[in-house]
Amino acid sequence: MALDLPPGALSAENQAYFDKCLEKLGFVPNVLVCYAHDDAKLSAFAGFYNDLMLAPSGLSKLEREMIAVAVSSVNRCYYCLTAHGAAVRQLSEDPVLGELMAMNYRAADLSPRHRAMLDFAVKLTETPHLVGEADRGALRTVGFAERDLWDVAAVAAFFNMSNRMASAVDMRPNLDYHRQVR
Repeated sequence: MALDLPPGALSAENQAYFDKCLEKLGFVPNVLVCYAHDDAKLSAFAGFYNDLMLAPSGLSKLEREMIAVAVSSVNRCYYCLTAHGAAVRQLSEDPVLGELMAMNYRAADLSPRHRAMLDFAVKLTETPHLVGEADRGALRTVGFAERDLWDVAAVAAFFNMSNRMASAVDMRPNLDYHRQVR
């Protein structure tokens, strides 16, 4: 990253998290390395990310990754487009979908559920002040429950924040993401 922040001492919990990343992924994602200058901030970021992206939800893991990519595409976040585009390719088992999501989700052959979900996430990204009951109603119409609406909004909001931090400090994705599921 562009800031000269030396890594801080990791708590045992965060060191175990890094070790698990190495074991499962073969690398520690650079976003975590960037946050490692402050153990408390790393814990907060990782905890919120893991809750949003991995905890039980009415949204599948693929749907959450699709939201991450659609939001990151609007924000032109190189880090998240690369990392989460790889996740969409992997989870969907469709490398073309991962690329379309990064460029323009509207060009992808999506179900009505996914189209409504991404339209909502993108509207929340581009014009949050215009989101209203009709937008929430469009999600309900295609089968999203109230908790799902919360999760769609929370994932979109998290990636808007994360995209801005990545851009502000010039986070770069691990090269491994570029090679995944190609």
